[in-house]
Amino acid sequence: MPRSHSPVVTRHRRNKYLKAAKGYWGGKSRLWRSAKEQVDKGLQYAYRDRRVRRREFRSLWIVRINAAARMFDSSYSMLIDGLKKHNIEINRKVLADLAVHDLPAFEALVKTAKS
Repeated sequence: MPRSHSPVVTRHRRNKYLKAAKGYWGGKSRLWRSAKEQVDKGLQYAYRDRRVRRREFRSLWIVRINAAARMFDSSYSMLIDGLKKHNIEINRKVLADLAVHDLPAFEALVKTAKS
């Protein structure tokens, strides 16, 4: 009985990895084993960094809110505390956007939080 093999399926699988490895340096884009390892590692980094990106954006928003709040003699923690006490539910992303693009509206929120 002839030996069973599937060169077409194997070649397609390998080409899929080699296509994903384009742009990698040296053998990592040309050699099958190195390319496979590097693509798998890249997918791990991508999964991890999608979560890290959210963390970094939240800290960026907090820095922007704090900088804008200090322009009006307040601080980030005092602003957030005042907004919570006045039952103003606004997330940090929108607050940071107001601080950058609409300073009068942000100032009104700071005055409300202070009172």
